[in-house]
Amino acid sequence: MTVLNNQATTATDSLPPPGSGESVNKTTTDSLPPADSRERVKEFMRQLQDTICNRLVELDGTGTFREDEWEREEGGGGRSRVIREGTVFEQGGVNFSEVWGKNLPPSILKQRPEAAGHGFFATGTSMVLHPCNPYIPTVHLNYRYFEAGPVWWFGGGADLTPYYPFAEDAVNFHLKFKEACDAHHPEYYPVFKRWCDEYFYLKHRQEMRGVGGLFFDYQDGTGKLYRGPHQDGPAAVYSEKVGDVKTRSWEELFAFIQDCGKAFIPAYEPIVKRRREMKYEERERQFQLYRRGRYVEFNLVYDRGTIFGLQTNGRTESILMSLPPLVRWEYAYHPEPNTPEAELYETFLKPQDWANWNTVTS
Repeated sequence: MTVLNNQATTATDSLPPPGSGESVNKTTTDSLPPADSRERVKEFMRQLQDTICNRLVELDGTGTFREDEWEREEGGGGRSRVIREGTVFEQGGVNFSEVWGKNLPPSILKQRPEAAGHGFFATGTSMVLHPCNPYIPTVHLNYRYFEAGPVWWFGGGADLTPYYPFAEDAVNFHLKFKEACDAHHPEYYPVFKRWCDEYFYLKHRQEMRGVGGLFFDYQDGTGKLYRGPHQDGPAAVYSEKVGDVKTRSWEELFAFIQDCGKAFIPAYEPIVKRRREMKYEERERQFQLYRRGRYVEFNLVYDRGTIFGLQTNGRTESILMSLPPLVRWEYAYHPEPNTPEAELYETFLKPQDWANWNTVTS
């Protein structure tokens, strides 16, 4: 699930609901978002949901989305859309949400304690697709915006989880998001790619969830790009070498988020078209179901969106729509040597320079 956005307010009052026209901060400075920030980001997130859903319906050919609108008692709500039993997608969800209230969840206060005592507003769009064919990767997308008093930031990203090793799929996915990053800053992709490798890592399995993509959080246009917890990891080390990046405005970061959102279709659609007609047997299906177990483990143990949604009393069905419809676990599984399944573990579940893969391997 994704959510994140809010406007500056007093230490004790919650924010006025979007569209009320009420001013949230009479002492706005250049460091704060524009007065219409919430409405603009919310509208983009809704449009992103619409664009993705419309294209996925065309791509699937037979599946359609069920939509559920929901309201949150403490403030806000959203639109949950789920596609099931399609030609391409066994199950997938594309969610939009906006929430606001007085009490920040612990997961936010832990990262940004200076937001304590302020009302918050958060908005975002998230997506997870679980294809039928094991040769088509699962994919995840999440973009969000958050404000609480003087604190605001953008976050998000997209990542690919293949079940079978096709380098050209990983390369295409990474290159499209690298293009989106490079249009705004040459260091975005190098840092956010490493951050993605770090974030989508199952510590208890000591393996990555997939081939990564982009991940970033707490981007407010100041300081260093990496804002994660692992200061000795590759993302932090690289970001430290880059140093403090020139201050970027709210408008610049919003433009970056929009380009990242628009990059999803060209990053994923060619993969679906390449793999959708490939024949598979029960062996491949069983391996897909087994690897889906890793997706469940990550989302229930580590995923920030899941934690945030549950802590803010979000709609449970929407929060857990990221889980696959069928999954299995197998005790002490190890792939047979010299098989595609073994190659997935040996190469694709370890950090690789996918954007330069052809150069590296030529």
